Amino acid sequence: MVLRRQVRTTIQLGVLTCIILFVLFLLDNRYRVLPDAIHSHLPAHHPGLVITDITLITCSSLNLLSSCKLDSEGWHRVEKDLYLNKGWFAKAYVHIQRKREEDLTETDRVLIDVRTGRLDPSTGEKNQGNERWESRPGGIWLKRSSSRHASDSQDAITAVDILFGADAVEPRPGWEVKDQPLLLSTSGETQEARLSVRRGKPPTVEKPIPRIRKDGKFKIMQVADLHLSTGLGTCRDAEPPEHNGGTCDADTRTLDFVSQVLDTEKPDLVVLSGDQVNGETAPDAQSAVFKCAELFIRRNIPYATIFGNHDDEGSLSRSALMTLTQSLPLSLAEPGPATVDGVGNYVVEVLARGTSTHSALTLYLLDTHGYSPDERQFRGYDWLKKSQIDWFKERASTLKQQRNHKEYTHVHLDMAFIHIPLPEYRNTADIVSGEFRENPTAPGFNSGFRQALVEEGVLAVSCGHDHVNDYCALSRTEGGGKPELWMCYGGAAGFGGYAGYGGYHRRVRLFEFDMNEARITTWKRLEWGEREKRIDEQVIVANGRVVAG
Repeated sequence: MVLRRQVRTTIQLGVLTCIILFVLFLLDNRYRVLPDAIHSHLPAHHPGLVITDITLITCSSLNLLSSCKLDSEGWHRVEKDLYLNKGWFAKAYVHIQRKREEDLTETDRVLIDVRTGRLDPSTGEKNQGNERWESRPGGIWLKRSSSRHASDSQDAITAVDILFGADAVEPRPGWEVKDQPLLLSTSGETQEARLSVRRGKPPTVEKPIPRIRKDGKFKIMQVADLHLSTGLGTCRDAEPPEHNGGTCDADTRTLDFVSQVLDTEKPDLVVLSGDQVNGETAPDAQSAVFKCAELFIRRNIPYATIFGNHDDEGSLSRSALMTLTQSLPLSLAEPGPATVDGVGNYVVEVLARGTSTHSALTLYLLDTHGYSPDERQFRGYDWLKKSQIDWFKERASTLKQQRNHKEYTHVHLDMAFIHIPLPEYRNTADIVSGEFRENPTAPGFNSGFRQALVEEGVLAVSCGHDHVNDYCALSRTEGGGKPELWMCYGGAAGFGGYAGYGGYHRRVRLFEFDMNEARITTWKRLEWGEREKRIDEQVIVANGRVVAG
């Protein structure tokens, strides 16, 4: 009897406790009745900052009293001039107010939606009639909520950025670029500025692990010299000139071409071998980088990146470009050791098929820098430094001794990618296939990297830089004997860079690794003409050895 009474009492107390907690939850949701000490210990849906307001401030160099900065205590400025520093006298910046969730007060309103345009979104749009939108300069419309748990909602806006151009895209997960540009006065020549917003917690970006396919093969698509701009870009030396009535938007045509080859070839990895950004026409390099990255992310294709001599001539330094690239999904890019010259000296390991942890293929990517540091003695372009070659040799030697390399049951293969060609590319007698249209603009100083590649067993190296060369040359032992190393060009893909030289069509290069036969086959795809054909297809490695093709 006593036991029954105790059980009944326990159940009643449990039910009463649940009712009280439920009522407290409802009251707190509406009136925030629980003390801040408790709120600070409740798990937040997404930790960090939420946006409470956005505005746009314009200033003029003609008005000494105008300022493009609001009170830094309450406002954070997005450091991108909306005129991209091309306004005649005006500058404009987006400012945001943001707070940590635990610091929100009863009077704070959390931003849950943003639109851009001339008209109030509540007029002429379905399901918006009862919504209250607040107007801000530049055609910005905000929807804010004072609901207790608005900051816990996936609708809460937690970050704001600016992208530029009618073709701006947003490859970052959780982000959305607005369809309509900000409304600015058209003083000077400017690109469309667009708000991009992130909702909720920033997702974790995990680096993919490249792996040989079930059929024992692995395909790499090398995309060289995209030369993308901020905005649509202007075509240079487009072929045929009369295509599309003579109208040509460089980036549109470039990205359409790359997309078509991606869908045809379905590569397992893309290597961007430098000059993705055309620095002088990319006052917002981020917008240019996003356009090519979006192609691979949308198709779930991992990609590795190195830089050329033009990438950092825009708004971002090499280090900043690397940080940006690393932050994107499916990117394999790494800055490399801080003690080694350059940004982007790293290794990509492609694992064997299935669930194996053994390395089947190693790719070495190195930064060939930009322009010669000693124009008097060595005119032209920079060269791979001793610290890079030492790093490469040490890394290659170490990898060979690791168990996941030594225990691989097939022949392990090695390849390298650079941007600026090696001096040995000038040996035209070594050319086996492809087109030689311009003298290779290799460094004037030979730092010996070709020999280091051979010594460490690398079978092929491919570069970009010289847009209208697409040949593969076979470098042999001294005296023209045994084949030692294939040296290939990727051929330029981008319409924002030069071409010409007798009607050169843009192209990309592919490498297929057949681990069953320890064979490497390469070919090219054209943007115009014989688009369905594999151009200059040849076997460059058989049974793990360099062959004459």
